[in-house]
Amino acid sequence: MSPLRVVLADDHQIVRQGFRALLGAEPGVEVVAETGDGARAVELVARHRPDVLVVDLAMPSLDGIEVTRRARGRSPETSVVVLSMHNHEAYVAQALRAGAAGYVLKESGVEDLVAALPAVRGGGRFLSAGLADPAAGARPAVRDRYDTLSPREREVLHLVAEGRTAPEIAERLFLSPRTVETHRGNGLAKLGLRSQAELIRYVIERGLVPPAAGGQARGPAPGDRASPTG
Repeated sequence: MSPLRVVLADDHQIVRQGFRALLGAEPGVEVVAETGDGARAVELVARHRPDVLVVDLAMPSLDGIEVTRRARGRSPETSVVVLSMHNHEAYVAQALRAGAAGYVLKESGVEDLVAALPAVRGGGRFLSAGLADPAAGARPAVRDRYDTLSPREREVLHLVAEGRTAPEIAERLFLSPRTVETHRGNGLAKLGLRSQAELIRYVIERGLVPPAAGGQARGPAPGDRASPTG
């Protein structure tokens, strides 16, 4: 069987390098590219068409949920495994609704991630031990307000939560500041939020950005790298 090709996305460079080294030592696994930025992760998936994208839930520019949605849209044959420190059912359900095939807790260790890769490559699903599969529950699904946001509203609100100003977001997304403000206002209204402070608390509580990032503008993600043969 051909090597299992992986794109790795985690905004903590040391963590990412550790995962890359460990996965690279696994027979039959090839990490073809890595990045610490959500939007870049989508680009790398579109370029490399890997078997699996491994993405952290909390990422700059685009969170792991939005990365999953977009990556699956650009490369439907790519399976996605979400890495997270959150073991609540709501987080698992959100990731699976976005198109993820696996959800691995960071506390579980690399063994879970190694086991998840072939499982999702074959069209299966993998959840770390102790996590319940939301699809197995009998309760009716309640629509998450976050799911009502358009992709652009999610992108704008994520950047707002990082501390970006409307002009900065406009330049980054090739929009007018007025359009950015429209997306910001619409998104906050859909979420039932009234201020940037409430938005920052919302995204941190959902694990979409790490606590240290809330309200702080972040520069370019360090360590984007692709393998020469990827």
